[in-house]
Amino acid sequence: MTDHRLLKGGPVRASILEDVAAYIVDQKPTGRLVSIMIGDTPEVAVYIRNQAKAAARVGLGFEEQTWPADLTQDQCKARIQVMNDDPTVLGIILQRPVPDHINVRSLQSAIHPLKDVEGMNPASIGNIVYNDVALAPCTASAAVELIHATGLTMEGLEVVIIGHSEIVGKPVAMMLMAEGATVTVCHHMTRSVAMHSRRADVVVVAVGKAHLIGPDMVKPGAAVIDIGINQTDDGIVGDVDTDAVLDVAGWVTPVPGGVGPVTVAILLRNAITAHQRQLQAGWLA
Repeated sequence: MTDHRLLKGGPVRASILEDVAAYIVDQKPTGRLVSIMIGDTPEVAVYIRNQAKAAARVGLGFEEQTWPADLTQDQCKARIQVMNDDPTVLGIILQRPVPDHINVRSLQSAIHPLKDVEGMNPASIGNIVYNDVALAPCTASAAVELIHATGLTMEGLEVVIIGHSEIVGKPVAMMLMAEGATVTVCHHMTRSVAMHSRRADVVVVAVGKAHLIGPDMVKPGAAVIDIGINQTDDGIVGDVDTDAVLDVAGWVTPVPGGVGPVTVAILLRNAITAHQRQLQAGWLA
């Protein structure tokens, strides 16, 4: 029997991809996404396959490029600039990790904001401050999308975010504030995380510590959005002790199967936003 408290990403993903596919049918040609992997990183191949399958499902072109690991920073930037100027490239995806001699933030900055389908360019993240969330980081957007799926009213919603990274915690906080939520952000210097999390209607956690959040840290009926991915002897688990927290919470996203599937769908929704904005900018015929 399916536990209704498990907030799975599959249905949300399917709905987003359906909308994307309808747009692409109406707007063809839309160009292609280009995935860049610098060096051969086998574990990244899983993410690329998932992105490629989702793109194929909605009818969007997807090109995989693997660049030599010994390319210099400037050589990588030059290649990205060529893609920025290519009207057939709809969006650029920079797979991580990159080799140690490459500054990933600098490369993300080199991707034009209108082709930044991952929402990782500093300009894309900065736009969130001004409530422009259309090209926000994919994982952050996926977390917000799953909160929407609970049906909770955003205005005045008490949200506690545990983890304040630049690509998840901080963007989620700004996106939720843009919708009227009251947000508290906890981090490694917060004196009592549990004191904050126990009062929250929604807890979003992304710190990379297996089973950090237990039932004693969650208010009865709250929604718990688990973004953590941790490899353990028992397999992949999240930052939340899911089975234990299910006895208290109203909703809990499973790991795997929660935020992850929605993240890929958001990437493709961002591609549609990129296409619309490129049309507005006169980049496309």
